[in-house]
Amino acid sequence: MSETPKTGGCQCGAVRFRIHGELGRASICHCRMCQKAFGGFFGPLVSAPKDGVEWTRGEPKYFQSSVNIDRGFCENCGTPLTYRHPGGLELSIGSFDNRDDLAPKIQVNYASRIPWVETIFDQPVHNDADYYVRQEQIISFQHPDHDTDAWPSKGL
Repeated sequence: MSETPKTGGCQCGAVRFRIHGELGRASICHCRMCQKAFGGFFGPLVSAPKDGVEWTRGEPKYFQSSVNIDRGFCENCGTPLTYRHPGGLELSIGSFDNRDDLAPKIQVNYASRIPWVETIFDQPVHNDADYYVRQEQIISFQHPDHDTDAWPSKGL
């Protein structure tokens, strides 16, 4: 049985990847560096197979965020893509085209979490139908969640 390869990339499509082999542990990291790198409440990451990431379009640029860590991102749109450490490479879960089977199995640096992060999904859901109709009318320039040669390069 052949399985569809895992693919992903940045928001603008300048950097794309394909995974060869099995992904490892999916996690969320609550450290302050991940919060800043992702611009969010935590960093969702999954470990990549050793030598199992093929960059099919472009490659990330890297920022060394600490003595042992550098973080890859698209230099064009800023999408966080990788977390590289002495033990290997992790990829941002949100950059995968299909994320359904990448549910985090562990939380890392839990003591550094934002205290209210545990209750954010207890909040009411916005149910204004007109709001969602307006959202559907937005024209997105984001790369589709699949590989395509037809995507305009916009000078990339």
